[in-house]
Amino acid sequence: MEKAKVYFTKKLTPEAVIEMFKVLKKELPGKVAVKVHSGEKGNQNYLHPEFMRPMVEAVNGVVVECNTAYEGARNSTEKHEKLMEEHGWTKYFQVDLMDAEGPDLVLDIPNGKVIKKNYVGKNIKSYDSMLVLSHFKGHPAGGYGGALKQLAIGCASTEGKSLIHSGGFTNDQNIVWEHMAQQEVFCEAMADAAGSIMEYFKGNIAFVSMMCNLSVDCDCCAEAEDPCMKDIGILSSLDPVALDQACMDKIYQSDDPGRDHFIQRVESLNGTHTIDAAAELGYGTKEYELICID
Repeated sequence: MEKAKVYFTKKLTPEAVIEMFKVLKKELPGKVAVKVHSGEKGNQNYLHPEFMRPMVEAVNGVVVECNTAYEGARNSTEKHEKLMEEHGWTKYFQVDLMDAEGPDLVLDIPNGKVIKKNYVGKNIKSYDSMLVLSHFKGHPAGGYGGALKQLAIGCASTEGKSLIHSGGFTNDQNIVWEHMAQQEVFCEAMADAAGSIMEYFKGNIAFVSMMCNLSVDCDCCAEAEDPCMKDIGILSSLDPVALDQACMDKIYQSDDPGRDHFIQRVESLNGTHTIDAAAELGYGTKEYELICID
C-alpha cells in the first residue's frame, strides 16, 4: 500500500479547519453527515459548535451523533437531544441522532477480527458521504480517541457500542459492563467497527482531527482531567489509520512536559493496538507522508 498523505498545520481556528479539509481535494457528494462529539454534560474539553460551524456550513452538512451505552446525559434520545440543545448544537445546525429510533442498521463484517456485524444508527442510510471531525485526546477505555474511534464507537448505536465493548458477547446495554472484553479484543473490535463504516461510504469520507485541549480523558467523561499538554494543531487525511498514527507520532515527538502523562494513558491501555488492527484489516496504512501547511 502506498504512503497516505496527512496534512498538518499549527493553526487552530475555524478557518483552518476548512483549509485542512480543502487540501484533501475531496468532493463529498450528496447529503453529508458531519460526525462530531456532542460532549458529555459537565465536560470542559469538548470542541464547541461555534468552532465547528464554518466547516459544517461549508459542506452544508448535518451534524450526526449516536446515543451512549453508559449512564450519563446521552444514553437516551430524550436526554441526548436535550443536551445537544444545552451545548448549542441545535442552535446552529440540523442535528440527527442516528439511532434515535430503531431498528438499527446492521452492517456485516465478514473478515472481522472480533465482531462479524456492527449495529449503527439506521439514519446513516440518509447520507451519501461523511466528514469526520475528531477531537484527538486521551481516553479512559481506549487509551486515545481519534478518527478510528469516531468511526467505531461514534457511529455505533447503543447496541453497537455494547457489542464492541463486550468483544461481541452482547448488544444489551444493561449487562455489557459485566462482560467487558479484554483490552486487546476491545481494540480489535473497534477496528472492525471502524472498517464497516469505511466500507459503507466506499471512499466518500474525509477526516479532520483537532489536536487541542489535550486531556488524557475523553469528551465522554463528565469529570475529565484538564489538558496536560499544549495545543499542537490540526491534521487531515483521507486515511483514518494514517491520521491517527500521525497524531500519535506528534505526541511522541513532543517535548511538552505533559507528554509522558498522555503517553502513559495510551500505553497503559495498549491504545495504539486499534491502529495496528485497522491497518492489518486493510482499512488504511500506518505509513504516511506528512505535508505541512503554513
